[in-house]
This record gives sequence, structure tokens and C-alpha cells, in this order.
Amino acid sequence: MKSDNCSEEISRVYRSKDEAEKAYSKMSRTYDLFAGTSEKKYRDIVLKYLKICTGEQVLEIGFGTGQSLKQMAKSAGETGKIYGVDISSGMLKMAEKRLRKADLLNRVELTCGDAVSLPYQDNIFDAVFMSFTLELFDTPEITVVLNEIKRVLKSGGRLGIVSMSKENGASILLNIYEWAHRKFPKFADCRPIYVEQSVKDASFEIKYKGKIKLFGLPVEIVIGVRPS
Repeated sequence: MKSDNCSEEISRVYRSKDEAEKAYSKMSRTYDLFAGTSEKKYRDIVLKYLKICTGEQVLEIGFGTGQSLKQMAKSAGETGKIYGVDISSGMLKMAEKRLRKADLLNRVELTCGDAVSLPYQDNIFDAVFMSFTLELFDTPEITVVLNEIKRVLKSGGRLGIVSMSKENGASILLNIYEWAHRKFPKFADCRPIYVEQSVKDASFEIKYKGKIKLFGLPVEIVIGVRPS
């Protein structure tokens, strides 16, 4: 985290993993109606900077309904392989449906699981992608997830993240959102975090950082590389 003091400023995640799985599975059929479109342009920015190439092996953590999986499968081509892990069984079913319709399911391997313990061998991925997912993990788990990503990435492998950000400091809208997260954690389940600093603290080299806004809330885009 940015520092011990800043780390304390990040709100905790109060919803259990079981509650999260049930909530996202329940909303999986309608998720694209309220989040798929609004988040797409930010996912596309990260994928642009990740520069997925033909033949690469890429992992997406928190793939949701599979919109980015479809795009990455096309970029990696027939010689590449895309993997995905998501806590929600409902999201997995929706992603499989999307990929099957696009005739890309044979290029993608999906797993229902928790990124605090990734079910993959060391040093196998060329890139890892996370879109509005890192901020869903409880504060102590952020470091664990990033270390797991570093473990499964090859030397020189890329990490692309887009996430709600606390980096721009306090604002009225940000304060209202964090209040809602504390009061209604089952509904406002994510919260802003220090994205770039968290990636730096996990010993990644920062290659790109951008700041944007989503519905007036600050968002960070960070591209990091695992050192050789």
C-alpha cells in the first residue's frame, strides 16, 4: 500500500466470499445491462496497452460475462490460450455462452475460483489482466493477489489493471461512495484503492499509468512488468 497510514485509510471489504459468489451469480444474466457498457471502454484501454500477441498465454482474473475473454482470444489467435478465473459460477456460465456463440470456447479455459490462490503453475503466463476486480478484495488480500500474479507470470510478463482509485485524494463524491460502501457493503461492494502503489509494492515495474473517471469517480489504469 502507499504507506502504513494510507493503507489504514482504505475501507475494508465486509462481504464474505460466499456472499460475493451468490450476489454475482444472481446478477450474471443482467450484469451487462448496467456495467458491461460503462466499463468496456476502460477495459479496452488496458488491453490496448497490454498488446496481447499471437501465441501468448494470458490470464484474466474476474472475467465476468466474458467480454474481454472474447477480445483476448482473438488477439492470441489459434496458437495462443486464454485462461480465466472468477469466483462466480453464474458468471462462468454466461462467459462460456458468449464464447461458444463466438466459436472461441476452444481457445479459452475457465475456472471458478479465488485469486488469492491461483490454480496455475509458476511462470506460465505472458500477461495477466484485471478489470474492476482488484478493489473487490479485502485490503490484506490485495498484496496476496498481486504476489500470486507475480508467481504465475513469466519473467518480463505484463500486468494490466483498471480499478477504482483513491489516488486523487478526497472528494465529496468519493466520500459519499465510501460511506455507502461502509453502510451497505452488500450493495456497494467495491471501494477505491491505491492501485499504482500496490503494484509497485509487489515489485512490478510500472510502464504506464493513466487517470480517468467513471461516473465522476477516479479510476486508475496501470501497466506493470514482472522484473527479469
